[in-house]
Amino acid sequence: MNRKVATDIPFSCSCGSLHGRISTAGVKHGTHVVCYCHDCRAAQLYFGQPDPAPGPVEILQTLPEEIIFDGGAKHLALMQLSPKGMLRWYASCCNAPLATTARTPKFPFVGFSVNRIPDPSGLGPATTRGFVPKGDGKQTHEKLGPAIYGMLTRVAKSRFSGSWKNSPFFDPATSDPVAEPVILSKSERAALYS
Repeated sequence: MNRKVATDIPFSCSCGSLHGRISTAGVKHGTHVVCYCHDCRAAQLYFGQPDPAPGPVEILQTLPEEIIFDGGAKHLALMQLSPKGMLRWYASCCNAPLATTARTPKFPFVGFSVNRIPDPSGLGPATTRGFVPKGDGKQTHEKLGPAIYGMLTRVAKSRFSGSWKNSPFFDPATSDPVAEPVILSKSERAALYS
């Protein structure tokens, strides 16, 4: 009998200097989503990526400890759209957006950019669509349940086991981000939302 063996899924920045993998568990228990929110679009524009609008940004929601950097972690850099905004991680070598995390490791969440995964077919189809534009200028969510259930289940498991302390994005001794964030000014931010 021929059994397919699950393997970690590799990723890299655009130039390949920063690279790693998402663990098999991170993929298996993750949630593949697409997001149309203004913040995700603004971040793509800030990093000089193609404008995703009117389409979404594709994200794998999983646990930070399931992200493993195999090389080039010195290029890991950080941006925030506002002083209290989520942490948006990127590769300073080529400005490639990588992931979004909460501002504290105690809420173990990462939204990893599917664009960094050369072959995303192992993620399966997206199950949730967030901030989908409606004709009246408002936004809605589609099939939000899988994303919420997955996030709450993962967070509880990570907190209970203590594995949240193994995040590659935060210093385990201080819980501070491993990079100093660049925080956008109001004018810089406004230019991205026009």
